[in-house]
Amino acid sequence: MSGRKLALVLAVLLAATAAPAAAAPPVGAGGPPERFIVVLHDGADPQAVANEHANNHAAQIAFVYTRALNGYAAVIPNERVPAIRGDQRVKYVEPDQVATTMAQAVPYGIKTVGADVSPTATAGNGSGSVSNVNAYVIDSGIDKSHPDLSVINHVNFTSGSNKDCNGHGTHVAGTVAARDNTRDVVGVSPGSPLTGVKVLGCDGQGYYSWIIKGVDWVTANAKNPAVANMSLGGEPSQALDDAVRNSAASGIFYAVAAGNSGKNACDYSPARAGAGTDNGIATIAATDSADKEASFSNFGSCVDMWAPGVSVVSTRKGGGTTTKSGTSMAAPHVAGGASVYLSTHPGSSTASVESALRQALQVPGSTSKDGELIHREHIGTF
Repeated sequence: MSGRKLALVLAVLLAATAAPAAAAPPVGAGGPPERFIVVLHDGADPQAVANEHANNHAAQIAFVYTRALNGYAAVIPNERVPAIRGDQRVKYVEPDQVATTMAQAVPYGIKTVGADVSPTATAGNGSGSVSNVNAYVIDSGIDKSHPDLSVINHVNFTSGSNKDCNGHGTHVAGTVAARDNTRDVVGVSPGSPLTGVKVLGCDGQGYYSWIIKGVDWVTANAKNPAVANMSLGGEPSQALDDAVRNSAASGIFYAVAAGNSGKNACDYSPARAGAGTDNGIATIAATDSADKEASFSNFGSCVDMWAPGVSVVSTRKGGGTTTKSGTSMAAPHVAGGASVYLSTHPGSSTASVESALRQALQVPGSTSKDGELIHREHIGTF
């Protein structure tokens, strides 16, 4: 992307194809010098304030947020920022940052989480289908032409092409909802209608302002029952965390990747947004096929549950399948599980969905890096 030379490159959260690889840690703090996210107090009119700041402070408005967040994103001269912070309608201002991806056989993950024995999903028998729950993949986009994916909508908030030119989002989408059609792979929630929300570019990176706009769009446009997956993240951001929390509170369940740095997930956004029990945001760490925690997986009190994330086979950009590893691959197992639950409990709150997932967790006996027992997703009774 054109802004990479100015952008802070955050933790790379997608491991290499076919082999788990821990990403580089964050290299610093801050963001592009003149890109900012301005969050307003409740009651302030974001469009009116943005227009005023454009006229009075030379703010070049990129996005106005009205649902998941109240505010706007803009390029603002550094010398004008103190005046904007001093506006009584402004709650806080933070630098815009860059996030990155956290990167028909029946994949081992489908069996591990019990989707193949779920009486609702019946994933892998050639006829499994979950058609009444919408899945929103906030990522690098989805290959709309892939025959294994039911993509009903696609929106783009990056500065580039509307296509998935990276492939990460297409892989994630397949784990959530690849069709049970006797070809390629099958997803946890087979055939669920997918919407690609492109917030990451061809290089797998995207400004937080793009991501927040994607969350804002989902909040305004999601058709319930709905789940959203965010296999991305980076440095802590109050604005991004607030947007995800507000969106979940509006009735959309979120599965979020914990990150691939082998560190505390509470040090990353939006992984830390799910801190606490049953708030409708589940932060997902990764296990391997032996139910051991992946070496690269983040851990800690912000992790809600574990799911398969090593050598996961799923849909590939351009057709067919490919194998990837990362907490990016773990999170969509849980988004799919939430979709299966909602298909038979369509009026459930996001807190109820998370509670149901939590109550169905299995304890394989292995431990995380912090010594805590791993609690792995299992939806065989859904």
